[in-house]
Amino acid sequence: MLPIPDDILKQYEAVLKKRAVAISLHADYKKWLRYYLDFRIKYPLPDSRSEHVRMFIEKLQKKNQSIEQQRQAAHALSLFFESQQREKHASSSLDKVTPSLLPSVLPQWEFNKPLTPIPLPLSPLKEEKVTITTPLSGGKEDEMGQRGGKRFREWKCLEKTESTAWDKIIDNLAAEIKMRHYSRKTLKAYADWSRKFQGFLQNKLPDELLAADVKTYLTHLAVKCTVSASTQNQAFNALLFLYRHILKKDFGDHKDIPRAKKSKDIPVVLSRREIDAVLKRLEYPYNLVVKLLYGCGLRLSECLQLRVKDFNFDAAILTIHGKGKKDRTLPIPRIIMPELTAQLEAVKRIHDEDLSAGYAGVFLDDRLEKEYPSAGKDFIWQWFFPQQSLTFAEDTEERRRYHLHETHVQQALYEAVRRAKLTRRVTSHTFRHSFATHLLQANYDIRTIQELLGHSDVRTTMIYTHCVPSRTVKETKSPLDF
Repeated sequence: MLPIPDDILKQYEAVLKKRAVAISLHADYKKWLRYYLDFRIKYPLPDSRSEHVRMFIEKLQKKNQSIEQQRQAAHALSLFFESQQREKHASSSLDKVTPSLLPSVLPQWEFNKPLTPIPLPLSPLKEEKVTITTPLSGGKEDEMGQRGGKRFREWKCLEKTESTAWDKIIDNLAAEIKMRHYSRKTLKAYADWSRKFQGFLQNKLPDELLAADVKTYLTHLAVKCTVSASTQNQAFNALLFLYRHILKKDFGDHKDIPRAKKSKDIPVVLSRREIDAVLKRLEYPYNLVVKLLYGCGLRLSECLQLRVKDFNFDAAILTIHGKGKKDRTLPIPRIIMPELTAQLEAVKRIHDEDLSAGYAGVFLDDRLEKEYPSAGKDFIWQWFFPQQSLTFAEDTEERRRYHLHETHVQQALYEAVRRAKLTRRVTSHTFRHSFATHLLQANYDIRTIQELLGHSDVRTTMIYTHCVPSRTVKETKSPLDF
């Protein structure tokens, strides 16, 4: 979020003093002004200042701000307009604020109505600050997501502890995973389980670990913690990797460990009516993200990590870099082609502004960063869904652009589903389930669906057969006629 220009700030402070606003409230009033200036950048606003206030207060209402906060914000804006009236040429400084990064209006999918302007990805009362460091640096990635007001640290597992021996083990684990080009999520999961294992053993020295320690811990997870089967399997795989590749110890045979019962839940599948109801209540760019999730059957991470080079608009082909470094191609839904091309033009504008500002480029994989140091500034490597703000990388002390964060999409989707009053729990993965099931209902071959989803085993795809009721109708015959 940009700071308030100095000349505007001086004028505003003068009006605050003139109107005898309590000094203890000055910081709050300046905060509202800063959020309004940021709001003005992101939204196309009419000429009427009263409409500015109305639209800004409506945004605060959507963010569940109290009536008192809304009144204070309205008063803060009225004093700002007063300060601008006193200086006829003060607006020239305001106009120097960076223009909108993303387009505010894009064509709808099936609805002939204008789109709501782009929402702020985080609460307007909280400045977004994201810091990313490479896992091997031993730092932490402090991505502030908001889901129910909760803040969290994703990379706390890489922080130093009171046991230097275990800290070294975690550093070696990160190095080994990075060398194998596993995903960052794999690193986080394995490091988390290693830290939990460390805590369970009360900092027992790694050199003294035995295969029996693993059996005791996994039994504890299944019996005492009653974790799910997938959670227990993830812990098992993490500790197996730790023993084999980091500790170089015998892992042992753990067939007699109590295993959590694997659930056989049928995936939640939405109807087209329910999907359209959710899309109506999503603002840009989240509605376009969900359209790709459903229209192409993407995982959320696959969608948000799309780059410009992945789109072949002439051939209407989208290339996906999926789990396990497995690529696949998908047809681009033609009905949303205008929206995708408009998004591409928006990315071009962002890229031009970033180059003019002298930024360091987008984040790339480490091996690409080493082989092609300047690739981060090339247009083809830009994120298709870029984050609005730049991200500070501690290890290089550079500001780079990251893609839209998963928590922003999840929170927007949660609110849209809640307003649509659906009767089932909906997540981003629900649209991937719906994609597969609707293709199956349209009599697509199960092998084709397997390829589109990027499943290694057709048995994973077969779960969607449980979502489609059997509609086989046969003429009644005697068994003698079979």
